[in-house]
This record gives sequence, structure tokens and C-alpha cells, in this order.
Amino acid sequence: MLPRGKRFNSGRGTVLLCRFAVLALGTALLAPPIAGQELEPRAYAPNPVGANFVVAGYGYQSGDILFDPTVPITDATAYVNSAIFGYGRTFGLFGRMSSVGVVLPYVWASMNGDVAESHHDITRSGLADVRVKLSVNLLGGPALSPREFAARPKETTLGASVTVNAPTGQYDATKLINVGTNRWAFKPEVGLSYPVGRWTLDLYAGVWLFTDNTDFFGGKVLEQDPLASVQGHVIYTIRPRMWLAANATWYSGGRTYNNGIGASEQQDNSRVGLTFALPLGKQHSIKVAWANGVTARVGDKVNMYSVAYQFLWLDRK
Repeated sequence: MLPRGKRFNSGRGTVLLCRFAVLALGTALLAPPIAGQELEPRAYAPNPVGANFVVAGYGYQSGDILFDPTVPITDATAYVNSAIFGYGRTFGLFGRMSSVGVVLPYVWASMNGDVAESHHDITRSGLADVRVKLSVNLLGGPALSPREFAARPKETTLGASVTVNAPTGQYDATKLINVGTNRWAFKPEVGLSYPVGRWTLDLYAGVWLFTDNTDFFGGKVLEQDPLASVQGHVIYTIRPRMWLAANATWYSGGRTYNNGIGASEQQDNSRVGLTFALPLGKQHSIKVAWANGVTARVGDKVNMYSVAYQFLWLDRK
């Protein structure tokens, strides 16, 4: 932490206030990767089995961080850069199309905010938590070869998934702010995909469940309530593999506790965005996305931009 302006040196109570401010700022910034803010159109769209894909991408977020009215923090902003590398594969599971994917992110970020008459700047960088997702189509979307898949008409699909965030990110219990979370997080979710001509309507509902961080700053335990989320997407297919989606999400809950004492109110936030996918030949594609916070009770209200490159190949027979 690099203070600018008046330093806090007038007593233990003021120092604790400063520490709480930094803690709240960092929690708000580092929460987005697992805070129900995902906007992922076509997550449950059917695909042929035996497809492999590698993804590399970059994302940028910037905007305001909002706190409880009782917290004396103003003009809090965050600037977050992230690079991701991932691999995914589709396969058959009990006759159903399934997929598994893993993403490794690297984050470098800065935050700043005013506490009373003092301004504080914080920077962090390092590997963030690994994310793994397993999906299975329950209705529609049977396990088909590429040739069978190409000949099958579009149909409504209902899928389910489990996403796991593993505590592999950079973490130091002597610091208030960390890139890693030092806890596990799990998100069970169900998703419906309904095609109508060139249009597809997607609707997902899920909930994030968090384990405790038992090695939080100062030897404390950090807990968090479940965080429920709903996503909706309206997708228009321009031509095969080229599409445009309008996205929206709402998420609620996720109140945090420090040694059993409430440290924040629950979130009740919403976000909208756009996603465009552009194929580059048979195996390459680029996806660009934008999202913006619409309402935020506690947490962040930021602009998000991302671009990702994907390379796709099929298994040899």
C-alpha cells in the first residue's frame, strides 16, 4: 500500500479504519472472477464430440467500487488487466454431449480510494485461481460425431454444469490484498438453449458456494454467503460460427463475514453486455465482448472489455 497525502499515524483506531478500507477495496476488486458476473452466451449449445480447443485472451475492467454507507470510503476505483489461457474438449458421457474446460488466468491490477483525508494506491499482480468447468447436456444434444452433428436439425437443449475455482492463485496471508483467494468455490448451474430460426434464446440459473479462508490477514477466518445468479442471452446467427449476442445477468447474496462478524451487505447487482464471434477459416476464430454494470448495491460497477482467440481441431478417427 502506497499512501499519498496525509498519513494515518494518530492512533490504533485510525490505523484499523485504514486497514478495513484497504480490505474492503481489495475484496471488491478480486471478487469478479467468482462473483456471478459471468456473461457466457452459447454455454450449453450442442457440439460434436471429439472437438478440442485452445483459447488465449485478454480482458480489462475499470470503474467504481461501491461500499456500505457506513464505510467512510469515497472515490474508490479499480483497474484490472487479465490474461487467460485455456483448453477444452467435448466428449460423450452416457450418450450425452459433454465438455470439460480449464482456464489459467494471470492478473495485474491497481486500486485507489480515499479514506477520510488520505488517498491510497494499491497494485497487485500474479497468477489467479485456476477454474475448471464440466458440462453435460441432459435433454437434447446427444453425443454425435461431426458428420452426424452436421446432419441433425437444431433442437432445444437443457444442460447442467459444475464450475470449480481452486485456490492455486498467488496468496500471502501477511497481505490484505491478494490475487488468489485461498479458498475453494463451486458453482452448480442449469442452462436452457432454445433455437428459433437464426435466433437462440439462452437462460441459465446457478449459485456460487464458497469455503472459508481460514488463513486470512491477521489470523482471521473469512466467510461468504452463497451468491445466486441468473443469465439471459439473445443470440442471432449471421452465418455458421458467426454470431452476435445481447447479454444480461443479475446476482444477489454473497455477504462476507470476518471472524463471524458481518463485513459487508449482500450484493444485489446487474450487468448487461454484447458478444460477437468471428470465424477466421475452419479452425480459427476471435470473440470480442463488452459488459457494463447497470445497478450495484455493494461491489463494483465497472466497464469490462475482452478479446479472445480460439483454435479448434477434431480428433482423428
